[in-house]
Parts: sequence; structure tokens; C-alpha cells
Amino acid sequence: MKRRIYNILFHTHTISGIIISVALYVIFFAGSLSFFRDEIANWEQNSHTQFTDHLPADIDAYLKTISETHPLQGREVEFTHYYNEPSFTVNISASADSLALKELQQPSFFYLNTNDYTTSTYLDNYGLGEFLYRLHFLDQIPYPYGRYLSGFVALFFLFALFTGIWIHWDKVVSNFYTFRPLAKLKTVWTDAHTALGLIGFPFQFVYALTGAFFLLKGILMLPLVYGLYGGDQNKLYEDLEYTHPHFDYTYTPLNYSPKINPLIEKTLADWPDFQLTEVHIFNHGDANMHVSLSGNTTYSKKFSGYGYRIYKVADQSITHQKVPKTNNTYLDGAKTILYRLHLGDYGGLALRFISFILGLISCVVIISGILIWLVARNKKNIPEKRRRFNHWVANSYMAICLSMLPVTALTFIVTKIYGVERSLIFKTYFISWLFLSLFFTFKRNINFTNKWCLVTGGILSLVVPFTNWLSTGNWPWISIANQYTEILFIDLLFLGIGLIASWVGVFKIKFQSKIINT
Repeated sequence: MKRRIYNILFHTHTISGIIISVALYVIFFAGSLSFFRDEIANWEQNSHTQFTDHLPADIDAYLKTISETHPLQGREVEFTHYYNEPSFTVNISASADSLALKELQQPSFFYLNTNDYTTSTYLDNYGLGEFLYRLHFLDQIPYPYGRYLSGFVALFFLFALFTGIWIHWDKVVSNFYTFRPLAKLKTVWTDAHTALGLIGFPFQFVYALTGAFFLLKGILMLPLVYGLYGGDQNKLYEDLEYTHPHFDYTYTPLNYSPKINPLIEKTLADWPDFQLTEVHIFNHGDANMHVSLSGNTTYSKKFSGYGYRIYKVADQSITHQKVPKTNNTYLDGAKTILYRLHLGDYGGLALRFISFILGLISCVVIISGILIWLVARNKKNIPEKRRRFNHWVANSYMAICLSMLPVTALTFIVTKIYGVERSLIFKTYFISWLFLSLFFTFKRNINFTNKWCLVTGGILSLVVPFTNWLSTGNWPWISIANQYTEILFIDLLFLGIGLIASWVGVFKIKFQSKIINT
């Protein structure tokens, strides 16, 4: 590679990396914990999910419960299972009957608990798992700015990944095996940045690509909407199969109570490996009532096996269907693969744990990149004013990033003691994060920040499982006996994080004021 091209790539890699580093660290740190969103939700609610990856089959019982408070005549009702927790979502549209009572003209959305049939709103069901999941694409920033910001961060991250691989390509093998822990600081951080970056490159590439697609698809689709569809966005979504078909309301009520369970049983009998994830009812109680059952085959049988079947309830005939094992199109495969790769939910808990580790490795790559950038610019030939500015930037970046560990652990402890509430989560997390970020920024000592974020984060992480054990009585042996696998996993996860972080902070990080103090 010519020297000029190398310099251009190196500087663009450095600049793009330092611009997005803080936002990227937040995305990866929160995203790593988001792999366990379901386990966190069950840990918070002190519950265990009996079913996984599918809706429970007794839809008729849930409809009966819902109809006691929500008249269903002429309305569309959708049951959706997104996460493995005791509740699933219920979305009820306004009635198609234009003469219906006013109460039927109001749509409704809520969560239904499968254990006791209680309902809750989105805010009632909001927890730390949901908070961290939304933080990983900056959704706390008002819509759509936070999502677009994280999407462009993912896009720039793709650029940084490829420029990084390109500048190391000639020595990619030798650099991978090079690590000099006794050398000067810049060399240590450079070796760690290169080696860990190469290890995590496939993982980071997948998440940068899929993240950019999901968060920027609204912008990416604009040329299609106005170029090929003449501005008709609904037609585009229909062709992409993001919408349901339409069935006319006939104003002729059924003279019996419709049953959904037999249709589900028939579908599962025809497709033995089918996992039901959505039930959509059209025109409930009308002669033209239809039911759509959609989901996927188990991932052990087929990675991309989306399918659905639509029944007309009056005669139980099949009006539309896509057989999951045989009728999948290129579009189905593309959509499914992108989602599955990003969520990492096709290989069970083991794959999600591996993804969690790779996510933390990505956080180390980001931190090492910041330190390389700082040390490279802490030279005597650089003006003092610019050096001070570089120190301030790196110091504030490190304070914001590293303080996420103790803040996250603290929020877990607070919610377990005082209960899960959205306002409490926001106040605890963001106020403590702001306080620690300012404290470590004005302390102006990166080594101090690194050491005490690990020590305090480690200690607080160790407190998390003990808080749960003392407040709920679900000690490890009790969780094992009751098969509360989700609760036990989160307890052990924070126990492990606490032990490793405390050990590194106390025994492996020494105060060295040279170079990295400001």
C-alpha cells in the first residue's frame, strides 16, 4: 500500500472512530446486556416463563378475559409474543362498525399476564431490560432523532471497521499474534486494539450492518417510495409483507361464539415444528371474521422458516397460507436473517452469552482506541493548548463510558429494593451517570477513572445478586430447585462481572500518573 493512501486511511479511521466512540460504547455496552432482556425482565418480576419463543395455545381463554372489559365486536385483535416473559402484547383496533358505540371506536394496547390474566400498560410493564434494550439504539432521545443518530453511528462504524482492516491488512496475521504487555503504554493499547479488533471484526461487522439497516431503513427506502411507488408508502409495505390483508366488514354477526384454539391445533398438527408468535383476528364476531396465525419453524429445523395461515372462521377454510418449510421467498429469508443475526436468538442462551462477551470485547476495542488517540497526541511537538484539549476530550470520553458499569449495577439494586418503575429507572440511571461523568471528568485522571469505575462497579455488581436473594428469598439452590433459570442466570452473571471487575480494579490497575493523567 502506498504511503499516501495508508496515511489517508489511517487518519480517516482515527477521526471517524473518535467522533463516534462515546455513542458506540453506549450502544455496545447496553446492547450486550440487552441480549438478556428476557432474563432481566423475569429477574425483576421474580417470575419464570413456562413457554419460550411462542404464544401459549389457549387463545380462547385470553379472548374471554379480554372481552369482559373490551367489547370485541367488529374489531381487530392481535396477540403478539416478542419476548420470553410472562406477558405478551394485545393490540385492539377500533371497530369496523361505523354505528358502534363510542367505547368500541377507541383502539387499545396493553400487556396480558399469562399467569394471572392481569393487564398492564406499556409503562406498567416497563423494566430495566426494556430500558437497556432501548438505550442501545439511543431511543431515550426523542423519536426519531435518537434512532437516526445511532443508525448513522452504525454506518460510520462500518467505515471505521473497513479502514481499520485495510490499514492492517499487510500485517494482519503477525499483528494478531503480537502482544507486548511490558512495552510502553501506546504499544500495549495498540496491540490490544488490533488483536481484539480482529477477533471481534465479524461480530462487529454484522451488528454495524444490521443496525444501520434497521435504524436507517426509513431513509434508505425513500428512493423506493418516491421512485418506484409514486409516494405510496403503504403499497411498498404491502409488497414487503409488513402489513396484513384487508377483509370487509359485512355487518352480519355470527350466531355463535367463535373458537380460535381448534384452528391453532390444526395448524400445529399440519406444521409440527411451527412456533406460533402472532395471532391476528379480523372483524371479530362478524360473518366475515378471519384469523391469521403466523410464526416460524424452530431454528434447529430451519433458520429462515417464516409462515402463516389465514382461516375464514365461518367455515374454517384456508384462504391464504405460506408453508414455512417450502414457500419461503428471497424476501422472507432476507428479513428473517437480518433480524436473527442482530438479535442472536437462534442459538439459545449459549449463543447470546458468546455475543455478550464479544460485545464487551468491542467495548474494550473502543476504549483502547480512545487511549491510543490520546497517547499519540501527547507529544512535546504538539502545542500545549491542543494537548490540553485532547486530554479533556479523552478524559470526558472515558468518564462517560466507564461510569456505565457502576451506574447500571446501582440501578439494578435500586429497582430491586424500591420496585420497577420507569421514572425511577430514568432518575437513578441518568442522574447517577451524569454525576459520575462530571466527577471523573473534573478529577482529570484517566487511571483513577479506570480503577475506581471497575472497583465500584465490581462491588455494586456483587451486591446485585445479594439484594435479590435477601429481598425475594430466591437463593441459588432455591432457584435451581424451582427451575427459575432466568433469575439464577442474572444473579450468576452479575456475580461473575463483580468478581472479575473487582479483581482487575484492585490487583491489576496501579496508579501511574505518567502520560494518562491530565
